[in-house]
Amino acid sequence: MINITGYTEDIDLKQIAEKVLNDVRISAYEGLLLFSKADLPLLGILSGFTRRRFNGNFAFYNKNFHIEPTNKCVYNCRFCSYHKPAGDPESWEYNHEQMLEIVKRFDKKDVTEVHIVGGVHPSHDLYYYGELIRKIRNYRPSLHIKAFSAIELDYMISKAGLTIEEGLGLLKDYGLDSIPGGGAEIFNEELRKKICDEKTSPDIWLTIHETAHKLGIPSNATILYGHIETFADRINHMERLRALQDKTGGFNSFIPLKYKMANNSMSYLGEVSIVEDLRNYAVSRIFLDNIPHIKAYWPMIGKETAQISLSFGADDFDGTIDDTTRIYSMAGAEEKNPAMTTDEIRKLISEAGFEPVERDSLYNRI
Repeated sequence: MINITGYTEDIDLKQIAEKVLNDVRISAYEGLLLFSKADLPLLGILSGFTRRRFNGNFAFYNKNFHIEPTNKCVYNCRFCSYHKPAGDPESWEYNHEQMLEIVKRFDKKDVTEVHIVGGVHPSHDLYYYGELIRKIRNYRPSLHIKAFSAIELDYMISKAGLTIEEGLGLLKDYGLDSIPGGGAEIFNEELRKKICDEKTSPDIWLTIHETAHKLGIPSNATILYGHIETFADRINHMERLRALQDKTGGFNSFIPLKYKMANNSMSYLGEVSIVEDLRNYAVSRIFLDNIPHIKAYWPMIGKETAQISLSFGADDFDGTIDDTTRIYSMAGAEEKNPAMTTDEIRKLISEAGFEPVERDSLYNRI
């Protein structure tokens, strides 16, 4: 664990800036110094430079929608506002046909991706969800299916009695194209015991993503920030992601997810400021020098903050979504009914001084 008070190496911000501008990897300690000592204008300059090295002046978006099969869940994470027990008026559980109806709502729209993620249902295993993927694949073959966090995958694969490699291979055969980055939360084990003690361990999360990459299934990565973690916890989390990316190259993007305080047992913490959001985007872009994209998930932070984040390292706006996700709206996010047209997204990107580019799920330009 990095401890800035106990570190004696004589490094200043100028030296760190020179390394960033010369495309030299910074250390974990240097990343921690950026978090704790650098002012926002400097972070904007350095993250902007790094962003342009990866993606020029482009800012990406896609045409997507979500399916959230259920918010019933075997876990009881303290930060979660989404989980509702059976019988609660806000709980739901869709069957295959209901979820296929969501897909059919987009028959006349040129969406390119469906994002499937939800609660960890106690009764459903890999074969149940694999059959769902097969039905979607048969109905709309061109749709990229990005589905199931590592937390969901761990449970459904174990329930089916398979190894991680066997389970992911089978899901790929069913039609799975990629996996999202959810469930990483924070890798510090002691903090994890306090906020999501029951959940899949960091080692298993990383193993699932590593195995997916080896099988040719790309993925994203996330962090949950703005709760009880420290800057050192964030850097350690990102350092483990950076090390895995060095090994596999399978992460497409990194998505900082902000803790939202409404309707959960950690509400007393409040929320970090927009300034802290921008600081986090900037340091993430600088430190994660091998992950090509940083995503500003606008349903979580709001359209305006996502727009500003493009000047602090982010290069991806996510997608149109079309009011198909409730995970963050139930936690008090600014966007209560998240939906944007491509024209709205392009306008926000252009107004921020960047060039909007529609992409597919693997960041190929459309």
